[in-house]
Amino acid sequence: MAHTPTRLVARRTTTTTCALLGTVLLLTSCSDGDAENMSDANGSAGAGPLDLGAPQDLATDLDVPWGIDFLPDGSALVAQRDSAVVARVTPQGEVSEAGSINGVEHGGEGGLLGLAMDPDFPDEPYAYVYFTTSSDNRVARVAYDEETGSLGQADVILDGIPAASTHNGGRIAFGPDGYLYVATGDAEDTDTSQDTDSLAGKILRVTNAGEPAPDNPFDNHVYTYGHRNVQGLAWDDEENLYATEFGQDTLDEVNLIEAGNNYGWPIVEGPGGEDGFTDPLVTWEPAEASPSGAAIAGDSLWVASLRGSRLWEIPLTGEGEVGAPEAHFVDTFGRLRTVVAHPDGDALWLSTSNRDAWGSPEDGDDRVMSVPLE
Repeated sequence: MAHTPTRLVARRTTTTTCALLGTVLLLTSCSDGDAENMSDANGSAGAGPLDLGAPQDLATDLDVPWGIDFLPDGSALVAQRDSAVVARVTPQGEVSEAGSINGVEHGGEGGLLGLAMDPDFPDEPYAYVYFTTSSDNRVARVAYDEETGSLGQADVILDGIPAASTHNGGRIAFGPDGYLYVATGDAEDTDTSQDTDSLAGKILRVTNAGEPAPDNPFDNHVYTYGHRNVQGLAWDDEENLYATEFGQDTLDEVNLIEAGNNYGWPIVEGPGGEDGFTDPLVTWEPAEASPSGAAIAGDSLWVASLRGSRLWEIPLTGEGEVGAPEAHFVDTFGRLRTVVAHPDGDALWLSTSNRDAWGSPEDGDDRVMSVPLE
């Protein structure tokens, strides 16, 4: 497997100003794809290094599949960004419509984004979705009937998350602590990322009713701040949380997330060098990444990349440290939006994002694929 040079940054807590980044090669990237530019939903038990088998299509002709999470029978619910339709996809490739989410307004990078199943499903028979409306981004809880395979009405549990044509964040996932983590973007207003009273540019941590988790660091919904546009969340077996984040002109990031930490945006993009901001574990030039979904399988963090059109594998070496990333499927399937580990532990599921504003769709796009783990 070919290795693509990648800048690795030792974990530390630092501060600086943007001027210190002037020596770094500037590329253009930043939004989802500026052309220049049952386990939990995103994790599985470590099993050592794994080889990837040949990807197989499970569902084709989808409308920008974004959020994916699994049901007890191994099937998945798949949120389609532009149509607001949720599909049910089986491991055998059978596809049906579970329903649609009312109130979604697609525009730019907004629409029906993240999806997560309640960790106590089916005792708590709910799916959770993150979506854009005409005024904001919201999280809603939706009843799902296993017998009929259909969704009920969406009940909003958290609203008022700033929205814009870009930088809406959108990934949601339940952590090992049972709380729902919500990744938001700065909604094109960079100052909000440093404001811990704003829901923008954050990772939020909430109950399944949308209330702040009781031990959050700022006594509100905010868990971490200083983010630009987080679109991937995944936990390892040590319960470390990793998040992927779009940079602006210089560096995309993978961050180790710790409660109350400031990840620097907009003062810092990438690593800093002084106290106050937390440096990323891994950075890429945007042409190599524009990282979206994240999952953990086989002691590696897997990152789906949009502009980079590849799947990154990042070895996890323990205690929140990582090894050198390795790229798979470079320019093979186009833009990759989401990666999730199947609860059986035998496959990754990948979704493409070639029907968004920056892709070049081919016959069958967009698709959900199963990649065997060998």
